[in-house]
Amino acid sequence: MQILNSSITVIRPAGALDAKSASQFQQQLISAISAEHALELRVDMSQVESLDNAGLVCLMSALNTAQMLRKRLSICSVPPSIQIVFELTQLDRIFTLLESAASPQVAAA
Repeated sequence: MQILNSSITVIRPAGALDAKSASQFQQQLISAISAEHALELRVDMSQVESLDNAGLVCLMSALNTAQMLRKRLSICSVPPSIQIVFELTQLDRIFTLLESAASPQVAAA
């Protein structure tokens, strides 16, 4: 976990976000978004090799938690192989997708 500035926290998962890693990933997301200093959580997907339903459920749950806490959750640096998962599930319409962790602009969908 990295703190970009006093209000933005970045998490960089790596490898597969699947049923095997979902519990740990979920805990990391909830811990980061619940931190008092964090107004925004960015999930840097640049090192993610695969994403399945369990990984998507973790992201959706974190998004719901962020919304309840009136915080932002963004996903950034999404590789093409993962981008297609977001597009096929139409979750690219729900999540804020950024070009990079440091980028303030929304990526083109």
